[in-house]
Amino acid sequence: MTCINYDVGCRNFSSVFLVATRYKPAIEWEFAKDGYVPDTAVPGGEDYGETIYIGRATHRGNIIPGKLLPSHRCVYIPWRGGEYAYRNYQVLVNNCGSTLEWKPALEGGIHAGAIQGGITSDGEHLYIGRTWHEETLTVGKVHPSHGVLYISYSGKEISYPYYEILVVKC
Repeated sequence: MTCINYDVGCRNFSSVFLVATRYKPAIEWEFAKDGYVPDTAVPGGEDYGETIYIGRATHRGNIIPGKLLPSHRCVYIPWRGGEYAYRNYQVLVNNCGSTLEWKPALEGGIHAGAIQGGITSDGEHLYIGRTWHEETLTVGKVHPSHGVLYISYSGKEISYPYYEILVVKC
């Protein structure tokens, strides 16, 4: 997929002109359902030997990142103390071969190049994070204004002030 972006520049500090540039997105979201995982899906963790992929779902006007467990045939998202499962979801895919890495972060911190995984109904950006919980490396949402990573696990939303955040390496 080729996108067109217009950069605004100035010539002689008086006339404004537009320059069309082409770029590829670093990552993309692909619609899926019932546990389907595209070939280029981004792995995010592990649950007792099963790969956890990065997914997201729309919940009550929010787009919330969470964990895709293929054997469960759904994406789980954390929200207001609970865990919610969705059989229709989006999966993070890396069709362009971007270099992604996990960087340590804490208390709502966001690194340059952090991948936005969702947005609240109030317009706050949510990011993709992960942490270890009960022998699983679990994916969830970094909610900057709350200062934590939220994961969903065993029907609950659990917060962590220390986590890793997914970034595009420049």
